[in-house]
Amino acid sequence: MLKKEKTLSHLTYENPLISRYASQEMSQIWSAQKKHSTWRRLWVALAESQHEMGLGITADQVQSLKDAVDDIDFDLAAKYEKELRHDVMAHVHTYGDRCPDSMAIIHLGATSCFVTDNSELVMIRESLEHIRARLVSVIDHLARFAKEYRDLPCLGFTHLQPAQPTTVGKRATLWCYDLILDLEEIEYRLEKLRFRGVKGTTGTQATFLQLFQGDHAKVDELDRRVTEKMGFTDRYAVTGQTYSRKVDAQVLSALSGIGQSAHKAGNDIRILQNRKELEEPFEKNQIGSSAMAYKRNPMRSERMCSLARFAMSLTSNAEDTAATQWMERTLDDSANRRLSLPQSFLAIDAVLILYRNIVDGMVVYPKVIEKHLNEELPFMATEEILMAGVEAGGDRQELHELIRVHSQAAGAEVKVRGGQNDLIERLQKDPAFQSCDLNSALDARKYIGRAPEQVDAFIAEIIEPVRQRYQSDLAQSAEDLKV
Repeated sequence: MLKKEKTLSHLTYENPLISRYASQEMSQIWSAQKKHSTWRRLWVALAESQHEMGLGITADQVQSLKDAVDDIDFDLAAKYEKELRHDVMAHVHTYGDRCPDSMAIIHLGATSCFVTDNSELVMIRESLEHIRARLVSVIDHLARFAKEYRDLPCLGFTHLQPAQPTTVGKRATLWCYDLILDLEEIEYRLEKLRFRGVKGTTGTQATFLQLFQGDHAKVDELDRRVTEKMGFTDRYAVTGQTYSRKVDAQVLSALSGIGQSAHKAGNDIRILQNRKELEEPFEKNQIGSSAMAYKRNPMRSERMCSLARFAMSLTSNAEDTAATQWMERTLDDSANRRLSLPQSFLAIDAVLILYRNIVDGMVVYPKVIEKHLNEELPFMATEEILMAGVEAGGDRQELHELIRVHSQAAGAEVKVRGGQNDLIERLQKDPAFQSCDLNSALDARKYIGRAPEQVDAFIAEIIEPVRQRYQSDLAQSAEDLKV
């Protein structure tokens, strides 16, 4: 039997987000067990609140429902759904078969979205908290990397062309600050996330008003009680049958932001690995290419970019869904959201696992960095050389022209003849610069500005408060089973 099941598993599609990339924790949040146990917790919260408020529901009925929250017969539910063509009613009947004395009061006054929408909000909240923890962990370790290399000069780039030097640590703060902005967005989404609550078929609470014989205050109290029992402090002010799908669009946009940040950093790392200035982790027996045995491909960074791009693509999906809802709701969002919501979270979970793994094992090659910097440094030193020449009594415009001519000749030596940048040697031979200390102009630390101090200030002012707020998340270990 086991052999047959194993064979069948290789004949059907498996989502690689589950089998290859994301964590077990995130997978469990979006599992059938979690989803349908949450449905039952919602039915318990509703029945218990109705009992407390005097409707004809007994304490024994509520207790019976509580005792069976996690005891779900999925085979029976599937059988009911095939017959009824309705997933919520299939689980109502399955729950009722398990708790026959409570069958009559399960789902009393509610519509399907009472369990579907509210359970999704519960899972979104847990998923955002999980992502927040991973995000904090990456931020912390990236900041450690930035501190370690705070004053290591490296060539800066604008337009992907050599520019004024920066430091390896300062560049890492750019990656890290993007994640800080993402963290602020995740925190905001968690702060603003609310509960759909007990709203009824079209959001008017008409059925509940009927249950409480026209008592508006009791309907509002029922809504409040169920909300609090499910761990929320606030409800969306108004809903149709569903909570506004703009909420999904906002959440997926926040996840996309993390994907954008990770993709940017991943691209930078891939470029720098091409230049042999730094390298992502590469294991002893890892194979870079099936054909080219020498290859050390940036597999982790490539995978991170790949998954980030997938998550980013789902944002427009959520936006389209929000834009095409009809009146109080339409069902063309249902199948779509079964895919887009969990897969967005699973993809970003995987992205952050990879990001943490890359940062923890990143290797820096100072000698290569110095070599590349020295190849361009003579050009970058020309302004200081010009000022030194003027201080020695030279004419600024004449010296500028001489530097321009020598720079073009040195550039031709590099690009046309494939030689070394010999600008300093050319200037040393020019009588106009003989009184200038040209070698001292080649100290790279003269050109990195306040980069080391900026790293220090960034860690003290931005990172430390994050570390203080989320101390419990800093012990999170990088998962390397799926990287």
